[in-house]
Amino acid sequence: MKSLTRRQKEFLGKLLDLYYQENAPVHYSIVAERLGVGKVTAYEMMRLLEERGLAQAEYYRPEDMRGPGRSSVVFRPTPLAAKILMGLAKGKWREDEWEEAKARILDRLRAGKASDYKTLLEELLSRLPHQRSPTVYLTQMVTAIALGLHSLKDVANANGMRKILRKVGLPGELDLSALAGLSVGLSLVERINRRIASALLGQAKRFQKFLAELNAENRRRLAEFTREILDIVGI
Repeated sequence: MKSLTRRQKEFLGKLLDLYYQENAPVHYSIVAERLGVGKVTAYEMMRLLEERGLAQAEYYRPEDMRGPGRSSVVFRPTPLAAKILMGLAKGKWREDEWEEAKARILDRLRAGKASDYKTLLEELLSRLPHQRSPTVYLTQMVTAIALGLHSLKDVANANGMRKILRKVGLPGELDLSALAGLSVGLSLVERINRRIASALLGQAKRFQKFLAELNAENRRRLAEFTREILDIVGI
C-alpha cells in the first residue's frame, strides 16, 4: 500500500479515536469539527480513506426522520486502519497525548471517588485492544490494573495482598514491570470478575513490550502517575 501522507494519518487517527470513544460509526461532520476543517474537506478525506481500504461508509436514517429524506453517511475504520497506525506509532511517546490522557483519567477518578469505578474499568477494557497510541495505551492500562486491584481491596486487607504489593513496588518506589505480573496475578484471584481478569491477562504481553520501549524519564512519569492513581482509589 502507498504510504499515507501526514494529513491522511491525521484524519485516520481522529476517525479511530472517535470510533472507539463512541463505539459507533462517526459522521464526517464530527471529524471536521474536531480537526477544525470544513465538512466538505472531511467528507472528501473519508472517501479517500475508503478508497484505500481504511474506512467503510454506512448509511442510516435518523429514527425521528419522517417521510422522504436523505440518509446520513457515517464512517467506521477498517481493521487494516488500526493495524497500520499501530505500526506507525512504534512505541513513540507523545507529549500532547500524555497530558490529555492523564488529565482525562484523573478527572474521572476524582469525580468517581468513593464509588466502585466499575463503569470506567469497563470502558478502559473495551478500548485497550484497539488503542493505537502507546502513550495512551500505557496510561489506560496502568489505570485498569489499579482499578482491578481496587475491586480486591477488601480481600487485600484480609489475605496479606498489601505485603505482596509492597514487595513488587506498589505503591512506593514503583517497578512498572511488576504491573504486568500483577495483571496476570489478578486472573488467579477468585473474587475478581473472570472477564475482567481475562482482559487484563490478554494485554500483559503488549503492556510489557511498550514499557520496555520507554526511556528512563517517561518510565518515571508513568510511575508517578500510577502512584497518583493508587492514592486516589485508596490502595
